[in-house]
Amino acid sequence: MAQKPVKRILGIILIIASISSLYFVPWIMVKAWILPLPDTVQEQLNEALDYGFEGIIVYVDQAGKPPAFYAAGWNDRENKIPADPHSLFKIASNSKLYVAVAITKLVHDNRLSLDKTLGDYFPELVGKIEYAEKITLRMMVQHRSGIPNLTDSPNYWENPPNSNKEALELVLGLPANFVPGEDYEYSNTNYLLLSNLIEKTVGYSKFQYIKEEILIPLNLNNTFGSLSEVNLDDVMSGYHIGHPYDLKTDEHGMLATAEDLGIFLRTLNDGSLFEEGEKEIYSSIYEYEHAGWVPGYQSFAEYHEDMDTVVILFNNTTDPQLYLWNLAEIVKGRIVKIIRN
Repeated sequence: MAQKPVKRILGIILIIASISSLYFVPWIMVKAWILPLPDTVQEQLNEALDYGFEGIIVYVDQAGKPPAFYAAGWNDRENKIPADPHSLFKIASNSKLYVAVAITKLVHDNRLSLDKTLGDYFPELVGKIEYAEKITLRMMVQHRSGIPNLTDSPNYWENPPNSNKEALELVLGLPANFVPGEDYEYSNTNYLLLSNLIEKTVGYSKFQYIKEEILIPLNLNNTFGSLSEVNLDDVMSGYHIGHPYDLKTDEHGMLATAEDLGIFLRTLNDGSLFEEGEKEIYSSIYEYEHAGWVPGYQSFAEYHEDMDTVVILFNNTTDPQLYLWNLAEIVKGRIVKIIRN
């Protein structure tokens, strides 16, 4: 009998705590979550513009149907150019999927070993990166190395390094965040080192290897390694809340159209990207979908096995608190529900 009042009091406390926590949640997120689901993807994109996105692109490849392209808002806000679903976009950390595939192919060809260490491949980093002689290639691919994340360095995005060498120097001499293999922490430093290793192994640029082994076989002609390879007019503008200028001209690595990224993601998931024996290696080391963020650009690439569907979402607006990241996740989830319905 005495337990009932206690349970009632605990329930009241939990309700009060839940209500109090909502005070810290931007109401626009609550609105985005609870609004009735629109009937179409296009309606959802139009609605999403009210949340602060300047422009948004979605590509849907559902098995048995032609690919669908959607866009809303601005490609270029200042010049009033509407969003174009075929624009090039900075895909940021989605590029890690391509790097992981490249590592897979080099391992399959016995040019690299997942069990060799950072110290084996870069002896000059022993003593500069803690546990370099214990961090395996597998751990780096899986973000289990403990190497600090270089983009967590103070003012990284305000004053980014000019080269991979400068970027790596940001973490040299820092203590490891954990003993290799004993935890997980997403670290861009891992993939900078993996990119350097690919180039050291093949003797030329990482992107050229990706182009030869992935892009050309898949006829992906709208994926590029840097801004220097493209016409800037083909690139979607990018905006960061609180920053007054278009971020289009900032260099942040790979660019692709939503369609090219979608085709790549489908072949990654159905295995047609791989030669015999490669898919098993890849499955043991990395994931089959991703997301990416750099100032002005958010990108999401997902495969939904239950309906054999690829969904790519690009939006060209970011903010310091990452509210727009969470809003994009909500919008993406609602788009998936619309497709499923």
